[in-house]
Amino acid sequence: MNSRLWPLALCLLALWAGTSQAAQVHDVRLWRAPDHTRIVFDLTGPAQHSLMVLKNPDRIVLDIKQAALDAGYSDLKLDNTPVAGIRSGVREKTDLRVVFDLKTPVDPRSFALKANQQAGDRLVVDLYDREAASKPRPAKTVNESSRRDIVIAIDAGHGGEDPGALGPGRVREKDVVLAISRELHALFKSDEGFRPELIRTGDYYVSLKGRRDLARKKQADLFVSIHADAFNRKEANGASVYALSQRGATSTAARYLAQRENAADLVGGVSLDDKEDVLAEVLYDLSMTNTLDTSLSLGARVLSNMGGVARLHKKQVEQAGFAVLKSPDIPSILVETGFISNPGEAKKLATSSYQKKMARAIHSAIRQWFVESPPADTLLAWRRSENGQEYRVSRGDTLSGIAQRFNVSVSALQAHNGISNSRILIGQKLIIPAS
Repeated sequence: MNSRLWPLALCLLALWAGTSQAAQVHDVRLWRAPDHTRIVFDLTGPAQHSLMVLKNPDRIVLDIKQAALDAGYSDLKLDNTPVAGIRSGVREKTDLRVVFDLKTPVDPRSFALKANQQAGDRLVVDLYDREAASKPRPAKTVNESSRRDIVIAIDAGHGGEDPGALGPGRVREKDVVLAISRELHALFKSDEGFRPELIRTGDYYVSLKGRRDLARKKQADLFVSIHADAFNRKEANGASVYALSQRGATSTAARYLAQRENAADLVGGVSLDDKEDVLAEVLYDLSMTNTLDTSLSLGARVLSNMGGVARLHKKQVEQAGFAVLKSPDIPSILVETGFISNPGEAKKLATSSYQKKMARAIHSAIRQWFVESPPADTLLAWRRSENGQEYRVSRGDTLSGIAQRFNVSVSALQAHNGISNSRILIGQKLIIPAS
């Protein structure tokens, strides 16, 4: 080649290389959470960005370096968000500028996520509501007589851009577990003395630490996380209950599941800068031992009840290092309602009738546990001390067996409930007199 043409060839090569390395925005997604709106830009590669907040009118300006738009915004649902509209254009010939026109001021936050085994490169923009941030922390629900409700924090796993496991027919874990969680919430809502709280109320993602923090903020007496299992073999089946382990997983399957669930933050869009080191995290104090004991005992009750609805994968509560269960002061269990990767179980899990059956099994076990062992400052504890404890007869129960369990005489049990013989019925309510 003529030596005079070399500079021109090099310039053309550099221009071609720069163009080929430009990141493409191939999808834009939006989710609304109770306190913020999340917009996710899916990229074909890493890209630098900057964010500006402008006034009169209120708007957010996002500049993405060396990027081009290959997606639209028309399908994004902006109702119930602070965003009035989204527009974009080319800046300085190579950069992408995106402008969010706002209805109300927000506190923005943005970060990039590198590609991993679960998802590609992404740019996340979170717009936090100022009104939500300024709301005072709710006071503890305790009346003058200290007869508070028992708070059950119900956590539907995954959500938003993290669908969780996918089953045949594109049954998504995040949809199934939200439906079961809502059924469970409705059941506890009708129980006097209980106050259920949904950690995730819609289709959006909450970080694993954020789920624990919300449970603590709501002053939960129990944290129950609802999931649907998956494995690389479709033959795997059965429901399971897990508690936290401080010393390692109780089985290879438990370890595999914990690793998969803990990786959800990478899919759900949590900045690696904010991601805690769950191995080095110092959470545990002396109360953890008692918390784990309660988690295991209550989990065993839930597992037993689920056995009346579904085949059990294991007949005992398993343990592993689930990040979402690492609350030292709140008993916490993770319920796997079945294998969504199994065609038969996925078909069941997708039906409303089966979701309700599973919710009822979980509800009755948790309810009965707290009826028998209510926290001291609750309405149920006061009723137990004043009027005796309520018990619902289950399959296999006998009057003498119930009397022995609660350390009362059969005659006292009969007199307190107006029973003249030893005949009892499944589902019958008994009042256990104070011993």
